[in-house]
Amino acid sequence: MKLSRRTLLGHGLALPLSFGLSPLLALRSARASAAPASLAIVMNSGEASVSVIDMTSREVIRTLPTMREPSHWALSPDRNRLYIADASGNALFIVDPRNGTSLGHKVIADPYQLGFTPDHRYLVINALRINYVDVYRADDLTLVKRFSPGEMPSHLDFSPDSRWSFNSMQESSTLVSFDLTNMTIRWKAKLGSTPAGVLWHNGKVLVCVMGADHVAEVDPVTGNVLRRIKTGIGPHNLFLTPDRQTLYVTNRVGGSLAALDATTLELRRTYPLHAGGPDDLSVAPDGKVWVTLRFREQVAVLDPVSGHYDTIDVGRSPHGIFLTPQLNHPGYVSAELL
Repeated sequence: MKLSRRTLLGHGLALPLSFGLSPLLALRSARASAAPASLAIVMNSGEASVSVIDMTSREVIRTLPTMREPSHWALSPDRNRLYIADASGNALFIVDPRNGTSLGHKVIADPYQLGFTPDHRYLVINALRINYVDVYRADDLTLVKRFSPGEMPSHLDFSPDSRWSFNSMQESSTLVSFDLTNMTIRWKAKLGSTPAGVLWHNGKVLVCVMGADHVAEVDPVTGNVLRRIKTGIGPHNLFLTPDRQTLYVTNRVGGSLAALDATTLELRRTYPLHAGGPDDLSVAPDGKVWVTLRFREQVAVLDPVSGHYDTIDVGRSPHGIFLTPQLNHPGYVSAELL
């Protein structure tokens, strides 16, 4: 069921048929390239590659080489380009979001986490290694403003009106809010050790506190912590399902996935993922949850009803994941709003 990258690739490049790829596999790959399909695009931070999975067969149909360290993604406002942040490669790796083929790259300083504002005016990038938050024009990717707000800018999200940005600083233990109208810092709030994933939700800002066991609910106006919701050890990122009924939290350190009631934020269920280091996820149209497992070189496909999951082998340290059915979702599409 699984195609090994090491079997099909040499130095990150697909081997041509004359170099030993079987006719059956070559035909399979050609069909996958030619025909529209539901694909999972997985960023392998540990080996500078992107795995493209056919969601029906659950086979890796191609592996794309990147620069050095692909991590997260942002879909262009016209939905024609998937920008993949390649941090220490200092580039945005660009992929066709419909067929999972490479469209080249754009030189950008240390992109780690990124997102377009809901009004599609700006692309905001967290440069984790060099401690900048950079604001680019969305239309031509020219730099508008560079902030130095703290150490290790990690994750981000926006207010629905696109006026405010909220960015976690892992090493500074803070959440920083920016006013994107006048390009100033609004406030800095201490949250606890290693804040990571950020999500605007029901008029509040939710932040995973990875050095602890909870998600902090933050007042977006003042930066005050309103309450802390326990989810498991080492919560890393959080994702709202398309029906807006469930909020998933990946407990990377504890190796589990927490499902919260999206209205009350009460913990409804915890799914053990056996120390796999769950990181990012997306929900398929059939309700299955596709989760990257940073510590196991795999993607888990979880049935949230039974709790059973299957795995697909990908590259080292799989990080971000994009499912092509997300192109069919109306309105604003981001990694956290599925």
